[in-house]
Amino acid sequence: MHVIAALALHGVVPFDLAIACDVFGRAVAPGVEAPYEVRVCGEARMVRSGCFDLRVRSGLDGLADANTVIVPGIEDITAPVPARVIAALQDAAGRGARIASICSGAFVLAASGLLDGLRATTHWLAARELAARYPRVHVDANVLFVDNGQVLTSAGAAAGLDLCLHLVRRDLGAAAAADAARLAVMPLEREGGQAQFITRVPPSSGASLEPLLTWLAENMARPVDLGELARQAATSSRTLSRRFREQTGTTPLQWLQTARVRRAQSLLETTDLNIEQIATEIGFATAATFRDRFFRTVGLSPTAYRKAFGDKTGMPEANGGDKAARADNAIE
Repeated sequence: MHVIAALALHGVVPFDLAIACDVFGRAVAPGVEAPYEVRVCGEARMVRSGCFDLRVRSGLDGLADANTVIVPGIEDITAPVPARVIAALQDAAGRGARIASICSGAFVLAASGLLDGLRATTHWLAARELAARYPRVHVDANVLFVDNGQVLTSAGAAAGLDLCLHLVRRDLGAAAAADAARLAVMPLEREGGQAQFITRVPPSSGASLEPLLTWLAENMARPVDLGELARQAATSSRTLSRRFREQTGTTPLQWLQTARVRRAQSLLETTDLNIEQIATEIGFATAATFRDRFFRTVGLSPTAYRKAFGDKTGMPEANGGDKAARADNAIE
């Protein structure tokens, strides 16, 4: 039997912990009544977790014979990881156990050195912090999960389901994973990555660019170049580029393109504007350019995004379709 040990640290995210318990606890395979033994292993027998405490049956010694260790997210990513937790994870990895994190659990793996030199992901809100704190980790904030073989990481919340279903598929095959997905009322594979769930451009860490960022957000439909942005900020192009990189982690024009896509997401969710209208509204020269940029940023086409996230009650499709809806579909 494959032993799954879910590690519960103080401040564990209950949803993340429950995902691992539920998916592996309910998984079935032909000829095998219970392919997994699932145990929750706490850093203490009473683990503090948000609105309640958890009384767990196993301590860190429960990791000693686990085939897979799941590290759920933690509420406080700045909290130091206890040395004995790090040692237990390193010992498990050293003997060949599979190690997987959900959401901010990636910070625990990174603190243990298990992500050094590897590609990894976490919740998009925490990705920049993970990259800054652990420069040896190659952080990819756009994917739902990353499989490095022995070590895996997932993005936030429901992406933990994607990861666990992926592990079931690796262990038991596609049929067992499909059954587990149906029990979770979850598609076995979701289109796109977590970029589709980012609804705003992360704010800069400093204040000096805020007036320019506000101006950009208000004038994103205008064609602009670096020279105009530098004049608007009353500085040189070189200085502006440096400040942008320092404060936002990207270039001025890349920031603008991302801001345009985020605005497009909002329009796709809340209006019945067709793709050409949205492209014009947010400053793209053509619908084709807009579709290409949107797909590269979000991982879905604009129409696929609207189908997934649009307000069905107010959309034309909910009322039998209209000219705008047909134009949208034709363009796509």
